[in-house]
Amino acid sequence: MISRTSTAERVAGVLRTRIAEGFFLPGVRLSEQDIGSALGVSRNTLREAFRLLTHERLLTHELNRGVFVRMLSVEDVVDLYKVRKVVECSAVRAVTEKPPTYAKLARMVEDGRLAERSERWQDLGTANIRFHSALAGLGESERIDELMRGILAELRLVFHMMADPRRFHEPYLKRNAEILERIEAGDGMGAEKLLVQYLTDAENQLVEAYAERAQTHPED
Repeated sequence: MISRTSTAERVAGVLRTRIAEGFFLPGVRLSEQDIGSALGVSRNTLREAFRLLTHERLLTHELNRGVFVRMLSVEDVVDLYKVRKVVECSAVRAVTEKPPTYAKLARMVEDGRLAERSERWQDLGTANIRFHSALAGLGESERIDELMRGILAELRLVFHMMADPRRFHEPYLKRNAEILERIEAGDGMGAEKLLVQYLTDAENQLVEAYAERAQTHPED
């Protein structure tokens, strides 16, 4: 049982990462046979991994239909950004000097620039998510890191609601760079001010997108 559970946690980690990187779309049914064969795990282990991710609100089980990637609501969006503002802003606020993880943060911004230049908008979204995961990591807490892995995987599912990923992601790349500059200078308060506005603007955009979708797809 211990061996199977630990394997299921690793499988859940793989699937969580794939969700966070945008490879599974909301509403998609996950095939036990295909995923089990690809990962080389038993059906019982895979079902345990599905159960873990259902508990994290990334998947949903429908009786007699199977397991699906969850479609988040506008209420989920508001709640996710409420958590992000608490966690990420508190992490950057505490910065008083250039942090040891600065190079990691800078690499995520550069990854975003590379994705932008080659017009890989899904990869730009992934670089954005990784940058904000690293921002939360400034708090130096394993529990915060674990929380953010789930939060940012949910967030990727929300991003899929944006009809034009370039229009949504591209402007925030510059804003990430501005936050990075404040962190490099050890100006945590300045970084927090930029981040609060950043998160507020992103939340408003996503809420608006949900409202527009509700008008054009009232059956959803």
